[in-house]
Amino acid sequence: MVRGGPRLDHGRRRELGQSFQDGGRHYHRIRPGYPEESVRWLVPTDAHDALDVGAGTGKFTALLLDLGLDVTAVDPSADMLAQLKAHCPAARAVVGTAEATGLPAAAFDVVTVAQAWHWCDPLAASTELARVLRPHGTLGLVWNQLDTSVPWVHRLSRIMHAGDVYRPGHKPVVGPEFHGVEGHVSHWQDTVTTTDLMELTKSRSYYLRAGEATRAKVLGNLDWYLHEHLAYAPDQQLELPYLTLAWRAVKA
Repeated sequence: MVRGGPRLDHGRRRELGQSFQDGGRHYHRIRPGYPEESVRWLVPTDAHDALDVGAGTGKFTALLLDLGLDVTAVDPSADMLAQLKAHCPAARAVVGTAEATGLPAAAFDVVTVAQAWHWCDPLAASTELARVLRPHGTLGLVWNQLDTSVPWVHRLSRIMHAGDVYRPGHKPVVGPEFHGVEGHVSHWQDTVTTTDLMELTKSRSYYLRAGEATRAKVLGNLDWYLHEHLAYAPDQQLELPYLTLAWRAVKA
């Protein structure tokens, strides 16, 4: 699906978001990470305290720690945070949401939200994240998406129901607490196997919320596409093109 902005109402957003409450170990193993370029572009060089919201299993949290930041990670899923604590023991893990972090005011220099802003109420989340940021603090929003400018990847994304693809020039919705939204794109490739792609599909919200018949159809179509149409051998490695889209804004 190509889109230019959020379309989910609050109820549907919460329903789909609940699909990630469990399965943290599988999610961490199969979901891609993020290129170092994206975090270095987002984070101010003088930042010290970072908050990673919707941190999941810590894919982006780990990059913040690698920059030498003091990191607090927030996620509504205790299962996800259990994985985060195992992989990122230096981070403080807190159960909470973007709309209600439960954290002190003016405590952070930068707040990041990677692969999660579309599950948030952007205006309520902006108000809360501005509250916990220090004056002139930075809000950073990040998404990975398959590079659908590559024809075979475009068809793959449709078979996988791989989520939304943002149009060039898209800017995420943020509240009036922030200004000067800037964007950055990183092009990179993830080395995966065909088995990895089957498992990646199982981590998508569409698959997690689907019935058994729909799940079987999705996996059957994917198996045909990878192993018959594209003629990859079972478990063969391939380079999967990605874009990492990043935006940053400054607290007004």
